[in-house]
Amino acid sequence: MHPTIIGLDLAKHVFQIHGVDGTGHVVIRKKLRRSELVDFFTKLPPCLVGMEACGTAHYWGRELSALGHEVRLMPAAYVKPYVKRGKNDEVDAEAICEAVTRPTMRFVSIKSAEQQSILMLHRTRDLFVRQRTMLVNSLRSQLSEFGLIVPQGIWRLNELHELAQRASRSVLPETAWECSELIVAQIEDLQMRIKAIEKSILACHRASEISLRLQTIPGIGVITATAIAATIADPGVFKSGRHFAAWIGLVPRQFGSGGKVHLGRISKKGEPYLRKLLVLGATAVVRYAKNKPALAAWINALLARRPARVVTVAVANKLARIAWAVMSRGETFRQASSAIA
Repeated sequence: MHPTIIGLDLAKHVFQIHGVDGTGHVVIRKKLRRSELVDFFTKLPPCLVGMEACGTAHYWGRELSALGHEVRLMPAAYVKPYVKRGKNDEVDAEAICEAVTRPTMRFVSIKSAEQQSILMLHRTRDLFVRQRTMLVNSLRSQLSEFGLIVPQGIWRLNELHELAQRASRSVLPETAWECSELIVAQIEDLQMRIKAIEKSILACHRASEISLRLQTIPGIGVITATAIAATIADPGVFKSGRHFAAWIGLVPRQFGSGGKVHLGRISKKGEPYLRKLLVLGATAVVRYAKNKPALAAWINALLARRPARVVTVAVANKLARIAWAVMSRGETFRQASSAIA
């Protein structure tokens, strides 16, 4: 008998299959090599395939969907409670097979190859920016050992470089100067690569109707708009903007028992990259609101009774909810009716 529901535990080379029929009886437990996986599912009639949303999950989701199967991805943390005991591939596949049938399970939309390509641009840019920061910090700290110091800020790098070039060899020995030149050359190379990636992201932004609509929201620019558009394949996965903000991790953690609920710090669950971008955008919105009190009464009212960082996270939460509304309704941001106008 053919299985109707399959739990697939992904791996690099050896995949574990756990399949049940319509009555829940196990009809297949099998290990497959990577080269055998597509042939195995090609011979099966269409069935429900559950997988954890981990590395390569979106690729295999696209491959199996093209064969006519219904593929559902689930966060690994939501599958874990269905593991009965122990930890091995067979147990994991069985847990996936059971979890995918739960009516309250939350699923992850399968991303297209184009969406993953845009996210790879973002990850590469983020990596280069972090490497540039490391190099700048290294240069500043090492030159400070020779008494060469400039004010903080990456835009002060040219001043620091000129200071090192003008320094006499009694202050900055030849070996130290050569090392500083190597670091500066590496920083300049990264700058060029970051600018090239940003041009590619801008091209993707101009080609995406969703990204262009997201950019109309205050505090959301090209980088944030393209990241949201590429990450959220289907905004309908979230019931409301509040669910979207909670998924990003911009809501307080709840500690409750016996009818008493206490709210703590934000949960920081979900997607950390989007959370970082939204908080950075909200920081700019809050700074602008301080100078334009008539345009953002809600923000300034919060600033009057809460610390600036708390207000920033509250604004980031609102930006996330507005972004969900813009995506799900197919509209642009209506500035006149918004509290962050």
